[in-house]
Amino acid sequence: MGAVNPETVQPSPLAARLSLIFTLLALLGLFIFPYGTLSHTGDAQALLQRFPSGLTNFTGGEFQNIPQVGAALSVGWVTLLALMATALAAWRRASWLWIAGLITLLSALVAAYLFGQSLDSAVATLTAQGVRARRIPWNSGGVHLGLVLPALAGLVSVFAGLSMRSVWWQRLNRLRPLLVPLVAIALAVIVGAVVVMVVQPIPNGLNRPLSWGELFTGKLDLVWYVYTTLFAPLSNLAGFFDSLKSATPLIFTGLGVALAFRTGLFNIGGPGQLTMGGIAAMLVGVYAPLPAPLLLPATIAAAALGGALWGAIPGILKARFGSSEVINTIMLNYIASAVFIFFIGSNTFTVLGRTYTLPFKTEGYEAKSDEFQPGARLDTMAHWLGFTRGEQTFVSLGPVLALLTFAAVYYGLARLASMAKWRGLLASALALLVGWLTWHTAGLPVSAIFTRSLLNTSLVIGLICAALVGFLLWRTSAGYALRAVGLSPAAAEYGGIHVSKNMILAMTLSGALMGLAATHYTMGGALDEYRLKANMPVGVGFDGITVALMGQNTPLGVVVSAVLFGTLDTGSIRVVTVLDHVNKDIVTVLKALIVLFIAAGGFLSRRITDPPPTALLEHHPPTISPATSLPDAQSSAPSDNTSARGPQ
Repeated sequence: MGAVNPETVQPSPLAARLSLIFTLLALLGLFIFPYGTLSHTGDAQALLQRFPSGLTNFTGGEFQNIPQVGAALSVGWVTLLALMATALAAWRRASWLWIAGLITLLSALVAAYLFGQSLDSAVATLTAQGVRARRIPWNSGGVHLGLVLPALAGLVSVFAGLSMRSVWWQRLNRLRPLLVPLVAIALAVIVGAVVVMVVQPIPNGLNRPLSWGELFTGKLDLVWYVYTTLFAPLSNLAGFFDSLKSATPLIFTGLGVALAFRTGLFNIGGPGQLTMGGIAAMLVGVYAPLPAPLLLPATIAAAALGGALWGAIPGILKARFGSSEVINTIMLNYIASAVFIFFIGSNTFTVLGRTYTLPFKTEGYEAKSDEFQPGARLDTMAHWLGFTRGEQTFVSLGPVLALLTFAAVYYGLARLASMAKWRGLLASALALLVGWLTWHTAGLPVSAIFTRSLLNTSLVIGLICAALVGFLLWRTSAGYALRAVGLSPAAAEYGGIHVSKNMILAMTLSGALMGLAATHYTMGGALDEYRLKANMPVGVGFDGITVALMGQNTPLGVVVSAVLFGTLDTGSIRVVTVLDHVNKDIVTVLKALIVLFIAAGGFLSRRITDPPPTALLEHHPPTISPATSLPDAQSSAPSDNTSARGPQ
């Protein structure tokens, strides 16, 4: 295809094709996938609603359709018509594609809302009749793929239609680095779904063989059940806190790996650096004779220094002798493990026939240290954010209101040139004031389960570290030097950057972040005790590699990826208790597949992952326009390999 007239107002060919693919899949799925789940029993046996009508019952009991579901099914016909209109608009690359997509999205959302309302109404009716909540089957219902796919198709079509506008095209282009991780997740989900279909029989209470149609529907529902259960912790505060508890050490280790990656180094020594951070924190937190105001920061600093020391060693060897940091960090993992065993494995050790006593291991058979001093312990997030009024527990809205205040003031003063120097300080001051005033006055009521959460304020330390890493890499000259060394050491050295010094700095900082992950387990009591224990899961140091790759080596991406994997780890506990042939290894499989697919670039063409630079799109509108397809734009301008990776 040749160049397209820049005055032509049409969605790009690529965007239109994506919209058409998603829309046709949604049209097909509306009829062959379940419309919604009316009930899931405790052993995952399902009662499914089909479109346009009818039930598929795997429970073996007698059920009748809920009358209120008829409204959701009626809106489904509107969704069907909207999908057909969207498919036509995508095929013709019509300018009203975004309107059709918006109608599709809204109709699917309305149908989903009405479906949920029908279940709530049925639950309320039975509750009024005195039926106990655990005996009401409709409590476990919700929308299914038949409604989710039209909503997704509508969302994709909205953005596809907006691609005809230059401003939106540029905005969407900036999101292109997300393509590889998103496609990798989608491919991993598909492969994981196939694995689930193969290994897990359909839970059912029917005393007869299933028909081919029931087998197809049952397998689809089984996959839907597994994935919705994996993400179920996000639906309640207690589950979300459990997910954040699993995600907290992943934030530290992911940041450590990402920082090393940005400098062209592969830090695979997370387990050893985390171990040394835990040992250093134990030495200070248990034995340092410091007052409480100094003991807490000193213990945190000790954890960082322990990991930094263990990260600096391979950095120095790499810079001085050119030895592989991969091999060195792996070997140091074993040494750190031996040091760990030496400290808390036994109370005595023998050298040259003489036996010496060590004070670090607590009394008893279990390998663990003495308890940390009270001043060296991190508070739980439930205690930090929660407050009570009478017998009701609340979670504070103070941090949220403080962030909203900061954003409103900071961006509200953006157009006032006279306030440019002071708006950050003013926004911070007002945010702190609002947070202080509302911390124990404004909140949402929560159950008592919230107060038992082991999530601790090491999460706050992790988020601060993410902000500092982002500031370092993209707002300082030192960060620029680190990124330059990662992109091309030879070019960086030619430009006057000390390559060896920056390699050592990167590995030291990376190790410090790894060491800080130990604060979650030791100072935060995430293992039920404020001790250094033998069961500290140092394997999260390896998981940090997956988190960093998933997050595209950016601090925000690392935090989001860590929360995603923390949610999967938490949700897998429920899957294990319900299904016989699916265990927590499904999460390990998903993580491994995501890494493999990211390494393969999501199997996407370089014409998609390496688009022309935005500057060329702006300076050559006669040749490259928002309506030009990516292959044509690629042939008209040289590729910039850094554009798809975001800021370097």
